[in-house]
Amino acid sequence: MKLDNRLNAMTVDVEDYFQVSAFEEVINKDSWDSQQLRVGQNTHRLLDLFAEHNVKSTFFTLGWVAKRCPEVIKRIVSEGHELASHGLEHQRATTMTRIQFEKDVYDSKAILEDVSGSAIKGYRAPSFSVNDSNTWVYEVLVEQGFIYSSSTYPIEHDLYGVPSWPRFKYQRVEGITELPIPTIRKKNTNVGIGGGGFFRLYPYWLSKKRILSFMESETAPYSFYFHPWEIDPEQPYIKNANWRSKFRHYINLSRMESKIEMLLKDFNWGSMYDVYIK
Repeated sequence: MKLDNRLNAMTVDVEDYFQVSAFEEVINKDSWDSQQLRVGQNTHRLLDLFAEHNVKSTFFTLGWVAKRCPEVIKRIVSEGHELASHGLEHQRATTMTRIQFEKDVYDSKAILEDVSGSAIKGYRAPSFSVNDSNTWVYEVLVEQGFIYSSSTYPIEHDLYGVPSWPRFKYQRVEGITELPIPTIRKKNTNVGIGGGGFFRLYPYWLSKKRILSFMESETAPYSFYFHPWEIDPEQPYIKNANWRSKFRHYINLSRMESKIEMLLKDFNWGSMYDVYIK
């Protein structure tokens, strides 16, 4: 029995363990093709899990991954999930000029559409890297035919976040819909409950309590995000990363898949497009 009847959005940011922002200072992009590629097998595992629980999701996918794992992309689409863009090579939008961003988004969208044969409508910036310094991102997305973005997390965080930005779905002046990652309010502060490292860190009962708190206080749908590498405790260990990055990346990887399965059982899930846009 589901804990809440509303349809919520399940999302997967499709990138491999060596492509995360936390390791960008110790793993050069030039070495990516020499790293052990695990994103394909991990995404297939997620697709199997989603099929078992009759769940549809949005897969925000790197163009880099789509070029190397076309069979995964085709399976995502053939099984009724939504394919969306996560950029080309997981470069944060805050580190690019407008011209660089235009090329990154164009190339990613072209690869995804070519491999999948379907139109790409959604975009998520790597590491939620849209803030007051680069709102021109939305102009570029509109120019390139995107309908929505899910690129902001209105929390205080050392790597991302703008706490003063809207917490719920809204229409940008540039003409695109932004879908922020969910938060709850505690002591006049936004607290992140959207997934990722927070979900791995806390016991499932606490995460469920926080999600239900959101659902009891808000009428908006909830959305959740995570990554294929988060269900892969056997991935290669990056020794030369700093302690904080390693803690955030490796904490509770062995428990994540079972937590995801409980989440799929407890709530109703669909794609971002079906939940927020359709």
